[in-house]
Amino acid sequence: MPITLMNPAGLPKIDAYRQVSVATGSQLVFVAGQVAWDADGVTVGAGDLAAQVERCYLNVGTALAAAGASFADVAKLTAYVVDWTPGKMPLFLEGVSRASAKLGVTPVPPATLLGVAALDVPDHLVEVEATAVLG
Repeated sequence: MPITLMNPAGLPKIDAYRQVSVATGSQLVFVAGQVAWDADGVTVGAGDLAAQVERCYLNVGTALAAAGASFADVAKLTAYVVDWTPGKMPLFLEGVSRASAKLGVTPVPPATLLGVAALDVPDHLVEVEATAVLG
């Protein structure tokens, strides 16, 4: 496995993610930020953060698969959420869980979650990008 995730002694252990991702391998896969668009460019889940997170993760999964990768190969996920507050975390994690169940993978919360003022389209509430390593 080209990715080792860890929480080193001396850093806080946060259950949702690991502090360090060590990647070894010969091929990097960079997935551009995915928003809640279906294959036709139609926004899925307008106004529904959980639905949009789910769609973003499904889109990331599609992009990874096209490169011969999966969520098991992901070294880092970054999420950008419009008007983020900690109170939105349950909805965010609900979307991650729903997508993970559909994809048959272990839920992968982002290593970095950033609050932003806006995204490319006013209906988009979240964008998720990924970096993966293939052995």
